[in-house]
Amino acid sequence: MLLNDLVGTLQLSISPVILISGIGLVLLSLTNRFGRTVDRTRQLSVEYRSASEADQERILSELKILSVRAKVIRSSNFLAVLSILFVSILIIGLFGSALCHLNITHFLVIMFILSVISLIVSLLLFIYDLELSLKALWIELPKAIARSGSDKSQ
Repeated sequence: MLLNDLVGTLQLSISPVILISGIGLVLLSLTNRFGRTVDRTRQLSVEYRSASEADQERILSELKILSVRAKVIRSSNFLAVLSILFVSILIIGLFGSALCHLNITHFLVIMFILSVISLIVSLLLFIYDLELSLKALWIELPKAIARSGSDKSQ
């Protein structure tokens, strides 16, 4: 392999490496959301034991949403990691094709397409999680407003 070939291959691999960095930031956000969802689930589970019957119903509704959110975020995380895996295989394929003079263009295109599809589905699940978090907020909001009103009357 000539130096010029190596430089060309390195230039080709820069975009996929940047894609990995971007997906990594999405993963960081997803991981934080997952942790907050798990923490909130644990907190509500403790509150549920000592809550009144009316509050237990509200807490149970919120726990159901949190359970769905955890599954959605886990799936989104998995797809983001899968996207990084496809990009990594793409980079290895770029260097492998340059080193061994292989024509694996179709394979590389497929890896790129799979990576982008995985990322798109991951982001769609992320959007769905945002919708679910608002749904949980609307369950919690009446209680917060009621507390706020009772604080003002004291």
